[in-house]
Amino acid sequence: MKKVLTILFFAFFVFACQQKEEKQKQPSIVFRKYNETADLEKQQSHKSGRMQFKLFQSKVLDLNAVFKPFEEDLAYFSEEDYNALKPLILEQNIPSIQKNITAGKLNYEKLTLFYLYRIRKFESDSTKSLNSIITLNPDVLKEARVKDKYRNLTSDFSIYGMPILLKDNINTNNMPTTAGAIALTENKNTKDAFIVEKLKENGALIIGKVNLSEWAYFFCSGCPLGYSAIGGQTLNPYGRGEFETGGSSAGSGVTVAANFAVAAVGTETAGSITSPSSQNSVVGLKPTIGVFSRTGIVPISSTLDTPGPMTKNVIDNAIFMNAMRGFDKNDVASKEIKDDYFKNGFNNDFGKIKLGVLKPLLGDSIYSAAIDKLRKVGVELVEVTPPNISFNGFVTLLNIDMKHDLPKYLENNAAKNIALKSVKDVVDFNLKDSILRAPYGQQLFDGIVADQTTLEELAVIKENLSKESKNYFRALQEENLDAILSINNYHSGFAATAKYPTLTVPMGYKTSGEPVSLTFVGTPFSERKLLEIGFAFEQLTKVRKMPKNYR
Repeated sequence: MKKVLTILFFAFFVFACQQKEEKQKQPSIVFRKYNETADLEKQQSHKSGRMQFKLFQSKVLDLNAVFKPFEEDLAYFSEEDYNALKPLILEQNIPSIQKNITAGKLNYEKLTLFYLYRIRKFESDSTKSLNSIITLNPDVLKEARVKDKYRNLTSDFSIYGMPILLKDNINTNNMPTTAGAIALTENKNTKDAFIVEKLKENGALIIGKVNLSEWAYFFCSGCPLGYSAIGGQTLNPYGRGEFETGGSSAGSGVTVAANFAVAAVGTETAGSITSPSSQNSVVGLKPTIGVFSRTGIVPISSTLDTPGPMTKNVIDNAIFMNAMRGFDKNDVASKEIKDDYFKNGFNNDFGKIKLGVLKPLLGDSIYSAAIDKLRKVGVELVEVTPPNISFNGFVTLLNIDMKHDLPKYLENNAAKNIALKSVKDVVDFNLKDSILRAPYGQQLFDGIVADQTTLEELAVIKENLSKESKNYFRALQEENLDAILSINNYHSGFAATAKYPTLTVPMGYKTSGEPVSLTFVGTPFSERKLLEIGFAFEQLTKVRKMPKNYR
């Protein structure tokens, strides 16, 4: 029997080699640094000071090394192969991709190869690169081949075999977790974050890690969104250097918009999922604190932090929600969630939905047009004039939380070789080469070090912020609303401190082509309801379109 198996294995190996030989080997693609002087000079005339970049390309990242594990496989994947697969993958939702796989038109290995090829195709082009990828999982093709052995055992509504990208502040056991900071370059061989364990348990393929605003945009003041010392300057595919990427989950929003993976995970403290989702015309959900674990994620605030899904459509978002949930005994905020976010599916019937319209936003023509569409299909709309509230102490909350929470991460979840133990250690490390490590400064980290607020004083600040923010959205209870309608991340800070979930769905585009989204703010643990409403709105409007240079 052993001899027979050996012969069969040898025959299969010979057949596989013959198959490769029959295909023409493609020339290798080399990532080269380009002279960005002229581009930077042009950027200095941008009307937004935050968009007047000091650099585009990373000074430390070598994508040739990142792509090295895939060199052989990509050598036998041609532009013709890529174009043949595009109709089966681009802009398709998870159920459609799974159906194509079940029908034998596609498999998980080809799906993964397609994304690797597409990432390389655009990121190696100096006129289209988005500086969105920090690292790739060297084992992802091997893992995809294993998934293919069991592909007939999964549902169309499963994340099984779907290539997923992670924001690079989320721990993975075979890729570094840097938070975009050179200080964490060697943060390798960590334990998977809890949500990564859940994704893997549900069969997801972690294809790689994406760029972000360094330290989740709580590092420098007034600096560009989407910049990190590790990844360079992330760019918006709808307007490279023209439109902001949103932050801090810039790479997550950009890569989903550009179809570099099926979906991505972002994290939010106050707007870091809703902002890049809105700016890149994708669907982002910031859940109630406790729905998802934060263990193994580089923190800002244990009070407000949460991961969340970023997808091209609402159905994928719901599927993703199911795949990441789970009670984590190591996260004090974690809740046992019984909801199934997609059971029995969604429909586009607005039924008895009752939504709050923020009167101060009605001067926005895109928002106003969306409201008119909802009114015409019978949605009950209540105009709301929110009260003026105090938001004093918000930065203090983040300062003191991070002062205490980052050391806990460094001690319990970072690699053992990381010598840094505090925010002050990071500040001192960066001062040794500030031009490379902190070209825009580290003013917010300096502020954390200087802030002497006590935990007792912090408790009062948290209570006041929560009370004020809930007051801002009081119409949710007073008018018995299913959600309040906002724009982009306009009210993400208030939703964060009230601990209310938000869902953002593409709403339209400005005349310049810049994306704009409608954001649904709901009461705690109303994510299923928000997804149902978001799906109905998505089907009513169907406004999302791919960025034209990435089709």
